[in-house]
Amino acid sequence: MRAVDIIVKKRNGSDLGSDEIAFLVEQYTGGHIPDYQISAFLMAVYFQGMTFDESAALTRSMLASGSVLDLSSLPGAKIDKHSTGGVGDKISLLLAPLVAACGVKVPMLCGRALGHTGGTIDKLEAVPGYRTSLDEPEIRRVLEETGFVFMGQTERIAPADRLLYALRDVTGTVESVPLITASILSKKAAEGSDGFVFDVKAGRGAFMKSEEEALTLARSLVRTAALLGKKARAVITAMDEPLGRMVGNLCEIKETVECLSGRLPADIEEVTYTLGAHMLMLADNGLKKEEGKARCRRALENGDALALFLKNIAAQGGDAAAVAQPDTIRLAPQETTITASSAGWVSEVDAFRIGHAAVLLGAGRARRDSVIVPGAGIELLKKTGDRVERGQELCRLYADTTTNMTEAAEEVRGAYDIADKAVPQHGWILRELDD
Repeated sequence: MRAVDIIVKKRNGSDLGSDEIAFLVEQYTGGHIPDYQISAFLMAVYFQGMTFDESAALTRSMLASGSVLDLSSLPGAKIDKHSTGGVGDKISLLLAPLVAACGVKVPMLCGRALGHTGGTIDKLEAVPGYRTSLDEPEIRRVLEETGFVFMGQTERIAPADRLLYALRDVTGTVESVPLITASILSKKAAEGSDGFVFDVKAGRGAFMKSEEEALTLARSLVRTAALLGKKARAVITAMDEPLGRMVGNLCEIKETVECLSGRLPADIEEVTYTLGAHMLMLADNGLKKEEGKARCRRALENGDALALFLKNIAAQGGDAAAVAQPDTIRLAPQETTITASSAGWVSEVDAFRIGHAAVLLGAGRARRDSVIVPGAGIELLKKTGDRVERGQELCRLYADTTTNMTEAAEEVRGAYDIADKAVPQHGWILRELDD
């Protein structure tokens, strides 16, 4: 085979065989095909797309470039959840202990902040001592002790994905649905789970801006996973405004503990219990969604989920006592309050602008080498549908320094829209699919 022939074939719109895709991935990972040829291949895929069979072949090849965790010796179903990224999205932190408390093991491979969206690894590392770089014996130990584990991608997990993503990032091909699908699934399949629930975000604060775009990605993920022999479901959730009341790393750990203690905002409650039900349904084919929600609710109300969360923090080297009482968690010292310029009802809180403001404060990365400030973030005191008076607090900003505080404050002010009439809160579950 020759790389150029495969590139031309895809450029012309023909389907590639699994052997051709494997050849490209193996030869590129081995250093035998130059970047410029793989860049041409990625651009061809971006414009011509891929069938589900091609996406599955690409995923298998990327998966085969590294090691795969074998958890088959652990009894029971292993189910994971993946989010395509949002602002204030701490749902993974809630779901893992909730579902584990219901008897399902959750090996969860997590990522870092990307652009305006937060990263689960960064949130967990805001807890003093918490470790996500674990070897296989540690992963098994934590799973056995707590029922779930949060882990980061290692050098051995899908190394082809890291190489290909670096090229996608600089060639304008990040948004390709087949390439997104293979990137997500090659990492998720390496963690040893039996099935996945995909939380595909749609809206201003998501990478997929419309429900139609999100549906295309959701179908690609579910159907490609099935071709890999994995059970999968997808839920499309709204990301026009931030989830919950807190945005930022330690901020979201604080809100996670509050939620696990029984204080859940309506949006977090709906998204968490819906996704949790789907995870339990994958583990138990006969389970109905409402019963799955009820099990998650019981695990929260009886304190089991919170106990497991704190147990997991200790098991992965973190200081559980430092976050066990959310009211004592100290955020970044520099604080600014944003107030309403007029009376009325909040009609919009733009998730993208809030996410960008959080990055300016230090809660995310403006560049790859940016240093995360654990306690930086934003506390939303008012959200869509809330009544406000002129001069009333809308939110608070937290940072280590005042360097970017003025710019961040302007972004937050621009994120809020106040109307003369009440605006009803919308639902957060847009669509659910299992095929």
